[in-house]
Amino acid sequence: MKEEELSASEDKPPSQVPLGEPSVLTLPIGQVRPMFPQEQWYNWQWQMANRLRSHEDLISLLRLSPLQAESYKSLIKTFHYSITPYYLSLINWHDPKDPIRMQCVPDPKEMNYAVVGNADPLEEEKDMQVPGLVHRYPDRVLALVTGMCAMYCRHCTRKRIWNEGEWMRTRKELAVMVSYIRKTRKVREVIISGGDPLLMNLDTLDWFLGELRRIHHVEVLRIGTRVPVVLPMRITEELTTMLKQHRPLWINTQFNHYREITLESTAACDRIQSAGIPISNQSVLLKDVNDSTETMIALCHALQRIMVRPYYLYQCDPVAGAEHFRTNVFKGIQIIEEMRGHTGGLCIPSFVVDAPGGGGKIPLQPFYLLSIGEQEIMLRNYEGLMIRYFNPKENEPPRASSRSRRNRKTESVVYCDNSRQIRRHKKCIVDISHPGKDILPLDYAE
Repeated sequence: MKEEELSASEDKPPSQVPLGEPSVLTLPIGQVRPMFPQEQWYNWQWQMANRLRSHEDLISLLRLSPLQAESYKSLIKTFHYSITPYYLSLINWHDPKDPIRMQCVPDPKEMNYAVVGNADPLEEEKDMQVPGLVHRYPDRVLALVTGMCAMYCRHCTRKRIWNEGEWMRTRKELAVMVSYIRKTRKVREVIISGGDPLLMNLDTLDWFLGELRRIHHVEVLRIGTRVPVVLPMRITEELTTMLKQHRPLWINTQFNHYREITLESTAACDRIQSAGIPISNQSVLLKDVNDSTETMIALCHALQRIMVRPYYLYQCDPVAGAEHFRTNVFKGIQIIEEMRGHTGGLCIPSFVVDAPGGGGKIPLQPFYLLSIGEQEIMLRNYEGLMIRYFNPKENEPPRASSRSRRNRKTESVVYCDNSRQIRRHKKCIVDISHPGKDILPLDYAE
């Protein structure tokens, strides 16, 4: 393969030089957007250039005392930050636990990782076959193509790479990944992540996707990005036209709260979908952000309205600097259980734990299979009803029972406060969803 060389300027990230004045910090908190003309506000490069990222910005934003300012200086030296003016405008500053604020504004709790937390809990570095290319599952690889994000999520699982600054891989580095993938014929899917790949130089990203598409055994490409959430202006016609050329291509994004679904983010998703590219959502379960059934249902309903599929709900990884976001694992199982049956299946993500040590994703679901017998299994539905279900044997046709059900009398119990359950009593044994209520024994004989 002939490797093309890029000039140094082509591989540089978007300009960090402010494109306009005044600063977002000259307005009272919560009054960011009205100050700027639309041609600036909806210019993604202006948004990138005017990100909040300095210690001084943080002092002004949070109105820190000198003592507080010193502690935050140490914090952002360890875990840097940047916030786009757009995402900043979504914060409700009257709520100290605002879910948007918690995801983007540095918190001193991030420094409490002496006992828990790992720099690389998923051991991605150990599974890299060439620099930046993680090959863990047999048929797919993960390409980390940049360390740059528009906004640095405080719960990020790759905080370890933040101290390397904002970087993007050159074509020469990407060509090494392409060479490995070309030689490894069992790879059918390439997941492109970072950082955020949609912040790469457009020509470089186009070249990389094109090189991957030319490999015969690579069937599917996926891009992981939060740009539609934190910088929707980046989803331009130029970008989507380029991406369209490399289908089948999927976009995975990360909406964590329904308030992130705005007119701007909806329009960004629509532009991607209009290019024939489906979008899936991978939320992270975050304490005090989205760790309630009501919030998760509202989020998933909003995602369905904009035709974004709720795909995964991740347990927050035990990464250094994010322990304060982690919930009990049973919280995620409880949320999924309370969603099941109360909203459509398309709205219910799979709750998964990404196992430490490179163990991969492990799905965790409520327990609906209670017991398994030779001829039947015992199931529990979303209402708590326990149900017998005939279980056919493998490679053996069903046979009539030696004792006819018509001559068999079975006693079942259901709660009398639910007429729908009573009508289904022939299939149900007991309702365990409302302990302590009166029950009505029912006899039946077919």
